[in-house]
Amino acid sequence: MESQESSLMESQASMASGKPQDIGEASHTSTVVGTNAEFSPENKPDSDDPYSDEPDETVAERLWGLTEMFPESVRNVTYTVAMTTKASFKTFYGFSRSAFWVVFSSSIILFAPVIFEVERVQMEEAQRTQQKQMLLGPNTAVSGGGMPIMPPLHR
Repeated sequence: MESQESSLMESQASMASGKPQDIGEASHTSTVVGTNAEFSPENKPDSDDPYSDEPDETVAERLWGLTEMFPESVRNVTYTVAMTTKASFKTFYGFSRSAFWVVFSSSIILFAPVIFEVERVQMEEAQRTQQKQMLLGPNTAVSGGGMPIMPPLHR
């Protein structure tokens, strides 16, 4: 008994110091210490989970396994609905892309000349205003054209 206590104290001292143990000591110590360690919360086996020995399943695998409980006719209808829905979405997506392209390109072709014409008119108006300002003086552009404003006579 005394030798077990001394070897237990030596193993605890070597574990605390970080020194590796001898193989004989490790096996002897694990049997002595193992009785106390098996009740620790870290080493507690999952006795609550009865399926701990079974491999994990993905959601897709579980759903595929559930299909066996439905009759063949229900599975065929579900498959047909799913494939029809998928084909409908693909068709709608292709149609919406084509429709968007037609609307966008048509609007560019129809409205681009109007936008360019409005821009040209604005540029011509800006040039006329600049010419009036250069010929008649700075007050002409502000007053809106016509003769320059005469300063009042002071007596």
